[in-house]
Amino acid sequence: MAVKIQKGGWLLMFLIGLVLVGYGLHRYGLVDLSKLMPSAASASGNVILRIHGSNTIGAQLAPALAEAFLRQRGATSISTTNTGADTFVVRGTIDKPQAIEIAAHGSATAFTDLHANNCDVGAASRKIEVDEISSLSSLGDMTSPAAEHVLGLDGIAVIVNAGNSLRSLSKDDIRRIFSGEVTDWQQVGRSDPGSIRVLARDEKSGTWDTFKNLVLGATPLVSSAQRIEDSRQLSDGVAADPNAIGFVGLPFVRSAKALAVSDAGARPTFPTALTIGTEDYPLSRRLYLYTAGTTQNQVARDFVTFALSRTGQEIVTANGFVGQTVVPTQPDAVALRQVETFEAGGRYNRLTSGAARLPLDFRFRTGSSTLDNKALDDLGRISSFVSSSQYAGQAIVLLGFADSSGSPQVNDELSKNRAGVVADEFRSRGIKVAEVVGLGSERPVASNATAEGRDKNRRVEVWLRR
Repeated sequence: MAVKIQKGGWLLMFLIGLVLVGYGLHRYGLVDLSKLMPSAASASGNVILRIHGSNTIGAQLAPALAEAFLRQRGATSISTTNTGADTFVVRGTIDKPQAIEIAAHGSATAFTDLHANNCDVGAASRKIEVDEISSLSSLGDMTSPAAEHVLGLDGIAVIVNAGNSLRSLSKDDIRRIFSGEVTDWQQVGRSDPGSIRVLARDEKSGTWDTFKNLVLGATPLVSSAQRIEDSRQLSDGVAADPNAIGFVGLPFVRSAKALAVSDAGARPTFPTALTIGTEDYPLSRRLYLYTAGTTQNQVARDFVTFALSRTGQEIVTANGFVGQTVVPTQPDAVALRQVETFEAGGRYNRLTSGAARLPLDFRFRTGSSTLDNKALDDLGRISSFVSSSQYAGQAIVLLGFADSSGSPQVNDELSKNRAGVVADEFRSRGIKVAEVVGLGSERPVASNATAEGRDKNRRVEVWLRR
């Protein structure tokens, strides 16, 4: 039977055909319709800021920061709406409705979306890579202080039952356990045997994302691992089983026991706010915000400034990460005793006896004596703190360290020079420094066999002594 098509019918049929083809391509993974359709926030035309990238940052921390940022700007009726898989819109009213769009599809998308001008701030749970720096060269130097901002620190505690006799594990042993290469506790030094039961967070977890990046890398998780959605449930499961092992964010250790972790011969270090803040703990990493170095977007600049402020850093801490706040800490004497046999000598203990450590170590750009971007921000944080009445009567002691690449004499000189760089920065701000000491390659916190480890070992610690 012939079908008579009314005027305009051909156009309607053509449009319907396009839609059907589009959904067909989408069904087979050839087209992502979410990339072609405007978000709920974009459609309303009231987006003042777009934050794209890391799920670790975007799932909870970025919405919390966005809400507080709008509140600081005077917004009312603030709310957060989940608009799709790992996408959120934070809305508030300042004279008229305004919105912040958050898309948490992975750190790599921070850089692809900055390149495509699809976002204003890129959130990444890793440092920008060389090819990404090159691809974004039109936006300025993405490693400059104007573009690269350290939002906070993230750390993972590896936990066992409180009755487990082990005090520490190497990073490599943890990888071997969680990949299934090691299946019995005696294989990693426990006196009594026992079949290891592995508990792990679920695939959508930011904690899992961190652990996978820091420990497993490309190695798959053992197939027998029990995947658990809630960190508290995982911790309680480990606490109830003498042969269990798992990993959680620092606030969720609960009644389980956190192990000290070592990296390629470096001393074992326990996970605390101090050791994660100083980046001594091997399973810690930096969280970043990236903006175009040449950006004229005032809202993006204001958001980054807010996120790095004391208020912003308190929000970082409240969401389970480690904020960059200056809180002098007396090292845990119990933890020190547990690792004292790994100390290279007595100089360090003599210099720090009775002193309090600040949780912000200074590190340098690779292969130079120039402070990195986090260190530049930390100079301001520490200077503000020691200029307050709270600091009265205390003396700054700077301890410099080197990697093990050179001779002991060269390393001693390099480490003292690094401490001297920081001392000069303080003095230029009117802050007195009582003592500047170089300790060479003593007390490595990471493997000297990798470029990343050597960068971590080249550092300056800050201590306060009465």
